[in-house]
Amino acid sequence: MQPVSPEEKPNPLQDANFCSRLFSWWLNPLFKIGYERKLKPDDLYSVLPEDRSQHLGEELQGYWDREVLRAKKDAREPSLKKAIIKCYWKFYFILGLLTFLEEGTKVVLPIFLGKIISYVENYDSAALHEAYGYTAGLSACMLIWAVLHHLCFYHMQRVGMRLRVAVCHMIYRKSLRLSSSAMGKTTTGQIVNLLSNDVNRFDQVTTFLHYLWVGPLQAIAVTALLWMEIGISCLAGMMVLIILLLLQSCTGNSFSSLRSKTAALTDDRIRIMSEVITGIKTIKMNAWEKSFIDLITRLRRKEISKILKSSYLRAMNLASFFAVSKIMIFVTFITNELLDNRITASQVFVVVMLFEALRFSSTLYFPMAIEKVSETVVSIQRIKNFLSLNEIPQLNTQLPSDGEMMVNMQDFTAFWDEVTYFSFQDPDC
Repeated sequence: MQPVSPEEKPNPLQDANFCSRLFSWWLNPLFKIGYERKLKPDDLYSVLPEDRSQHLGEELQGYWDREVLRAKKDAREPSLKKAIIKCYWKFYFILGLLTFLEEGTKVVLPIFLGKIISYVENYDSAALHEAYGYTAGLSACMLIWAVLHHLCFYHMQRVGMRLRVAVCHMIYRKSLRLSSSAMGKTTTGQIVNLLSNDVNRFDQVTTFLHYLWVGPLQAIAVTALLWMEIGISCLAGMMVLIILLLLQSCTGNSFSSLRSKTAALTDDRIRIMSEVITGIKTIKMNAWEKSFIDLITRLRRKEISKILKSSYLRAMNLASFFAVSKIMIFVTFITNELLDNRITASQVFVVVMLFEALRFSSTLYFPMAIEKVSETVVSIQRIKNFLSLNEIPQLNTQLPSDGEMMVNMQDFTAFWDEVTYFSFQDPDC
């Protein structure tokens, strides 16, 4: 019997040990092949059983079905967010703790650096063993951060990938079961938009979601350490950060509104494009090309205007990432000088390193988390509305009373051509 699909390479991650998973050694054979020649599709590994579409879709579908039944009992609207949280919260919570530990090492690292510089400033041979201890602590913090950073980002992106695949499975399954009345409430363009744009938000939001609470906690810890180093002067720099965070929180509503309007315009454009392609013969026959070109162009311009506004807001967030940490350091040292406070080299290094620790978590990841969450909430609502449409009643075939199967087939291929109307290859009945 011919195989239905070509033989797939087993995924080495499935049997990888702890160290291989921790340091991604299981990818070394693939890197070696890529170093010697260009990679081909046959070089890629097979998908892990737990990452396959059927497994992920059925798992999330089960939580969604239970949420729908629970909502009917409570006389309320079902919540897709609750179904997603119940399905993925355990593993994602562990990743949050690891993210907190990762950002914690970035806060502790400046302390060790300050102790080492202080030892060099006030050289004392009796404290040499302490300097060795600070150096070991600094190296350990760097190692822990390097391992946790890549590990957390890999697994958070994997959670986003699994969520995206599961939701795509649910949307595809739903589209095959829509009733006639439900088909009038949606369009092919909307379904395509859900599968191509809305589900992509899950890949992005899971990467930065934990920084909504890790970022503020890290800012509080940094403020306390800065107060211990330079006193009240640190509040001037932190006020700059607080003002920025308040502005970025306000822009979150703008992202949500723009995403909702953009999605609606995209649905209309794709719907009209589908209708144009379907009726292109009629359009050409009646010479309606210019009218439809103008209609599609107007919709596309409106869509681009909303996308452009979102891009401006993203550019502002990205500009703050490059500028705010420098402004915070400048304002802090100016305030310290105006208060006539003495500052040492070790304090300068510690202050700069502590502000740099906030650079990614508070001025890049935190605003990106606000942006992605705002857009994802809109996408989840759109997907929930689609999944809530009416379905065709499912007919359950009654099996014989003795419980035996009528027909059982495994690994067969069915086809028909001009000669034979229908045939089986190697059926096992």
